[in-house]
Amino acid sequence: MELVIHVKTLVCFGECMVELSNSASGERIWSQGYAGDSYNVAVYCRRLGLPTAFMTAIGPDEFSAGMLGEWRAEDIDTSLVLRHPDRVVGLYAIRVDDRGERSFTYWRSKSAAREFFACAGAGNALAQAAKARLLYLSGITLSLFDRDGRARVMELVRAVRHNGGQVAFDTNYRLVGWPDKAEACDVFTAFGRETDIALPTFEDDQRLFGDSDPAGCAERWLGLGATEVAVKLGAAGALIATPSEHRVVPALNVEIVKDTTGAGDAFNAAYLTHRCAGKTGIAAAEAGHVLAASVVQNAGAILPRALMPLQCGLTHQ
Repeated sequence: MELVIHVKTLVCFGECMVELSNSASGERIWSQGYAGDSYNVAVYCRRLGLPTAFMTAIGPDEFSAGMLGEWRAEDIDTSLVLRHPDRVVGLYAIRVDDRGERSFTYWRSKSAAREFFACAGAGNALAQAAKARLLYLSGITLSLFDRDGRARVMELVRAVRHNGGQVAFDTNYRLVGWPDKAEACDVFTAFGRETDIALPTFEDDQRLFGDSDPAGCAERWLGLGATEVAVKLGAAGALIATPSEHRVVPALNVEIVKDTTGAGDAFNAAYLTHRCAGKTGIAAAEAGHVLAASVVQNAGAILPRALMPLQCGLTHQ
């Protein structure tokens, strides 16, 4: 049966992993969930009303089956999810300090997602994903693949744009995923030239590119060709930039931060959903702050559905 993706669909390309987070009850008590930056964006975009497909590879294991069931329960289009016959899904553990800041330990070097292009049906999935209205990927997505794999991602990016779609990219730089900073810089710059909506975190880009301030970060992305940039500034808010205007949109004041995991992904999702619905960049950033503020007050990257903030007012039109 031929895969069919609606041309108005958002396609998020990346990896979902088993997430273990230590409970406040004690170091030996852990809770299990499923998360990953591009997957987090897919979940929140779908919850906010944007038709969303997640493109990745999983294995034959029980965790993969559990993931697939979770994605379908979220009403995410799973027709671009491929199966690797031997590899299983990745795993990561989060430790959260008293300020809500987190550290990660990963077991993902041989995950199924890294072999996406070797899976049966990869060519057909890529052809269908090229019809997307919006393709979302991140620096973590690119770190999964070698040079040949990244070349195929670039082909997809260019096909989406050739077909009239747009590309949104979050650098989401993690040193552990790259041989060195120079290679990450080169790869991100190349993809930056094919990016319509850039969603960097200033701290990440400052570490990687040496940007002196958020305005310089935004100008670098605009100079590469992005039409709009949302530079995430943590508690200071976000700088929304176009070729004609820069404006900082303040974040919401959060008195108690429990866990910052997934906050940037939540911002990205609300921002993109609002932009796809025709809202301004300022309104989109305000919605992003509302969702991110809810995420940091709860454990884990994905909020329980009951805790989704109603005041976001996000229904895709």
